Amino acid sequence: MSKIMVSRRRLITGAAVGSTALLAGCDAFDSVADRSSPLRGFLEATGNTLSYRIQRLLVGGHSMAQEFAESEIRQPMRPNGVTRPNDPVYLGLAAKDFTDYRLEVSGLVEKPASFSLAELMTMPSRTQITRHDCVEGWSCIAKWTGVPLAHLLDQAGVKPQARFVVFHCLDTIERSSSGDIKYYESIDLIDARHPQTILAYGMNGQRLPIENGAPLRVRVERQLGYKMAKYVRAIELVDHLSPIGLGKGGYWEDRGYEWYAGI
Repeated sequence: MSKIMVSRRRLITGAAVGSTALLAGCDAFDSVADRSSPLRGFLEATGNTLSYRIQRLLVGGHSMAQEFAESEIRQPMRPNGVTRPNDPVYLGLAAKDFTDYRLEVSGLVEKPASFSLAELMTMPSRTQITRHDCVEGWSCIAKWTGVPLAHLLDQAGVKPQARFVVFHCLDTIERSSSGDIKYYESIDLIDARHPQTILAYGMNGQRLPIENGAPLRVRVERQLGYKMAKYVRAIELVDHLSPIGLGKGGYWEDRGYEWYAGI
C-alpha cells in the first residue's frame, strides 16, 4: 500500500478552510452576514479555536522556525503597515533618537518595570535570520537582533494567572471622531517564551529603521507578519483578552483575522 504524505501546511490550511466554510455557508442568512451577529461571533470563535488547537498539536510549543544564511538575504526588508508614524509622542521620541524611550512592563507581574532602549540593548540578546511572511502573500528574509521576550518576563516575574502578553504600540492605525486607535496585538505565553520570540532593535546589522518599527518591534517567527507589532511602547500581562480592543486580541483580529496566525 502506498503511503500518503500530508504536509503540515496543507493540513493546517485544510482545517482553516473547513472552519471558515461554516461562515461561507451562512452568508445566505442576513443575521449571520452581520458582523455584530452573536451567531457569527460564535462561528468565528469556533473556527479560530479549531485552527489554534490543530496548530499546537502539529507544531507544539518548542519547534523552531527555519533560519537562513546571510547569503539568502537578497533584498531589504519590505516595510508593512504603518511605515512612518506621525503621532506627536512618537515624533518627539524619534527626534531625540529614542534616548527618552521607555518600554513599560505591567499587568499581571510581580515587579512592574520600565526599560530604556539603552538598557534593553545591554541585556542578553539573540540574532536570527528568518523569513517574514505577510498575510498579503509576500515574504522577505532578514536578520533580526533583540532581547528575548522571555528574559523581560523573567525580570518582571509573571503571576500564575497570566495567560497572554499584549503589545501596545505608538503608531495610530485608525483615526475617527471617537478617538485615535493605536495598534495592539497579543500572543500567548507559549509563544512569548519561545526562544525565537524577541523584541528586536536591530535589523541586518544596523539599528532598526523607522519604517520597520523602530525603536522596538516584536518578532514571533512562527506566525504571520501582522502578529509582529511595531513601535512597541508597552507590554501587558493579562489573564484574558476580552478587555483589549474589541475583545479578539488584536487590531486585525477585531476586524476578522485569525488570532493565532501560525505558519
